[in-house]
Amino acid sequence: MKGFVEDIEDLTIENAAFRRVAYTGKHLQLVLMALKAGEEIGAETHLGHDQFFRVEKGKGEVWIDGERTKIKRDDAIVVPAGASHNIVNTGSKSLKLYTLYAPPQHRDGVVCATKADAAATEEHFDGKTTESPATAKSKSRQGIHDKPAG
Repeated sequence: MKGFVEDIEDLTIENAAFRRVAYTGKHLQLVLMALKAGEEIGAETHLGHDQFFRVEKGKGEVWIDGERTKIKRDDAIVVPAGASHNIVNTGSKSLKLYTLYAPPQHRDGVVCATKADAAATEEHFDGKTTESPATAKSKSRQGIHDKPAG
C-alpha cells in the first residue's frame, strides 16, 4: 500500500471543487473543499464519529450546536459526534479547507464541482478504498490537481 503523502496545503488551495475525495482508507477519509463567497456546507450531524476540519485559505464561521465561531486560515476545527454543525464562507473570496472523516463518508474519488452537484450525486461510501484493487487501477493520483469542468 502506498498511503497518501502529498502537500495538503497546495492541494487544498488548488482545489476548485465544492467536494473532492482525495484519499479513502479503510477507516479514514481525506476530503478537499472549496466554498464560494456566501456558500455553506449545509447543516449536518454525524452521530457515530467526530469530524476534523482545517482552513487553508479564506475566512468564515463554523456553527457547532448553534454557537458561531469565526474561522480563518490555519484554524483547525473538531466537531464532536452528535453535534449539529455547518461551515459558512463569510468572505468575498473562496474558502479552502479540508476535512477528515473517520470512518469514510463518501465514495472514493468523487468530485462534486458545486454544492448542487453534491446534492444530486449518490456518493455514500461503498466500502471501496483508494487502494482497493478495482479502484486503484482506474484512479489517477494526478487527477487531484485537475480543476472541475464548468
